[in-house]
Amino acid sequence: MVSIIIVNYNTKKLTADCIRSVFASTSSDFEIIVADNSSDKRQVLRTKHPKIRIVRCMNRGFGHACNVALRYARGEHILLLNSDTIVHKGAIDKLCRYLDENDSVGAVGGKTLLADGTLDHSCKRGLPTPVASLFYITGLSRLFPKSKVFSAYHKTYLDENETHRVEVLSGAFMLIRRGIMEKLDGFDESFFMYGEDVDLCHRIALDGWEIVYLPDAVITHLKGQSGLKSRSPKVILHFYKSMWLFYTKNLSDRYNIFVDVAVYLAISVMYSLATLRTIAEGMKNG
Repeated sequence: MVSIIIVNYNTKKLTADCIRSVFASTSSDFEIIVADNSSDKRQVLRTKHPKIRIVRCMNRGFGHACNVALRYARGEHILLLNSDTIVHKGAIDKLCRYLDENDSVGAVGGKTLLADGTLDHSCKRGLPTPVASLFYITGLSRLFPKSKVFSAYHKTYLDENETHRVEVLSGAFMLIRRGIMEKLDGFDESFFMYGEDVDLCHRIALDGWEIVYLPDAVITHLKGQSGLKSRSPKVILHFYKSMWLFYTKNLSDRYNIFVDVAVYLAISVMYSLATLRTIAEGMKNG
């Protein structure tokens, strides 16, 4: 059985649509655990369906909500699924089959399409090392999308229609062996939102497991609606704090103090610019 974990935070309609797509798409034995992250009372999902369990939790971040839901999971596999996704026919079955048939694989994720049908590159990524991030930020990855050096961040040199080993999958649609989640104590709750899936994938790899992108399993991700629809200053702060947290936790020991300072300054500048853009847009629209 697969336990499907969905975090709901004021996304009642999106969550209900996501759940309907799960029922329509799979023949696997499954249960759904909805972790309600302190939604507004009008946005709380209510159901008596035997396959759906709703767990209330404090809003301590996406990772915390998933970890709370994990305590109630009974499946041998755990599927992390964003509330603002629509699962395509057979996608969950294909992920489960692949994991069952490949003992060396610890986590597998599918192809994620945006609402306009284009690929969401976050579904198959490399680690956000300083060099990979630099090439992404400066636009060199877009200029040279087939270069293994310049496009390491989103791995655009890999054929999106072929199965590949990757370093990072998106937490919007990722199947993981339950034993691994329990061994690693789930998500690191230091990440409030953003970066927790990158950190989890990194720890899975360090534990000796392969991480695989499977393009035959497809979802559509209505990106940006499962948290806040707009990039508020608070959301921006969480995003850049997570970048720094991931670097200091997982990568800083590979580099010297000069690289540490450069990374910190780069993150600080990007945070400041993003915040100023958001404030300017708010003043323009308000």
